[in-house]
Amino acid sequence: GHGKCDCGKCKCDEGWNGEACQYPTTCNLTRRKSNEMCKNSQDIICSGAGTCQCGRCKCANSEGNGLVYGKFCECDDRECIDDETGEFCTGHGKCYCGNCYCEAGWHGDKCEFQCDITPWEIKKRCTSPDGKICSNRGTCVCGECTCHDVDPTGDWGDIHGDTCECDERNCKAVYDRYSDDFCSGHGQCNCGRCDCKEGWTGKKCEHPRSCPLSVEESTKKCQGNANLPCSGRGRCECGQCTCFPPGDNRVHGKNCECDDRQCENAEGDVCGGHGICSCGRCICQDGWFGNWCQHSRNCSMTEEESRSLCESADGILCSGKGSCHCGKCICSPQEWYISGDFCECDDRDCDKHDGLICTGNGVCSCGNCECWEGWNGNACEIWLGREYP
Repeated sequence: GHGKCDCGKCKCDEGWNGEACQYPTTCNLTRRKSNEMCKNSQDIICSGAGTCQCGRCKCANSEGNGLVYGKFCECDDRECIDDETGEFCTGHGKCYCGNCYCEAGWHGDKCEFQCDITPWEIKKRCTSPDGKICSNRGTCVCGECTCHDVDPTGDWGDIHGDTCECDERNCKAVYDRYSDDFCSGHGQCNCGRCDCKEGWTGKKCEHPRSCPLSVEESTKKCQGNANLPCSGRGRCECGQCTCFPPGDNRVHGKNCECDDRQCENAEGDVCGGHGICSCGRCICQDGWFGNWCQHSRNCSMTEEESRSLCESADGILCSGKGSCHCGKCICSPQEWYISGDFCECDDRDCDKHDGLICTGNGVCSCGNCECWEGWNGNACEIWLGREYP
């Protein structure tokens, strides 16, 4: 949106530069703030494979081949090149973000090995009891399942078994997905099923038998009008919700229905400094509006100037999915999933966990989850902070 495309190359407007006109010539960010925006999940600036320019990573591609890319330069497709042949994935697969995805009958880090059994036998060995390949939780490689292990800790992780048929995540309480507290701490997890200790019952051993309520009554009381007990943000025990993480007063309410983190943008500003947060929604001061009170009602631009800043590269105003106000696109509130500077993004593409976009632990930004502090993972499902009390 800061230049014009001429024969496959960008000609940038004044004040912008870069291959896609993505870098402002003058930057109003401090160096510290800029570097913070360029850090990956391991707090490494541009993954050590690029430089930070005004909060955006410029990846090191000295040969001009574009093999290092990604928001944080986290993808290096040079990892896919076979040393002997010089080909990507030895010509038997596709490279994505530095990883080879092999064609049928080939395996190895660079698809360099060929299977010695027939495709029919490969499929037979990888088929789980429910008839799915690796239970839809893994990848079949030469007749053996490699399970998609989402938990970096533990001896085998969450998903295991010859055909990935065991999913230990089914034993974890929704509020505490990535601690070792299986079956609410009151039972043993066996291949994704909780065997409860004496005195406890429920699918995840969350219900004390001494409770006067039944499991169904307790769950209903914790659920209220939400889709999940405790709105998917807490633990339900005998009809009472304990919101997580404990001690974080931004998540509150009888059924943990209020999540004041929703009032914060990616930089952690609450309602843009122009409003107050009430149960996860911004109440804006006079003269401001928007989900995060980010739009000023006053505008010094002409209608023509405003519209010119709202047009995307294809000349469509706000991608046809929003209205233009003072040079900024306001995406249609009826389509909650539309976002982006030009309403070009579909946030339904963001990863989900437990049925929640970004697991409720981050903000969906242009189809990718931006996690709040302490959370990590494609869907912000991994807790990296201190252990829960």
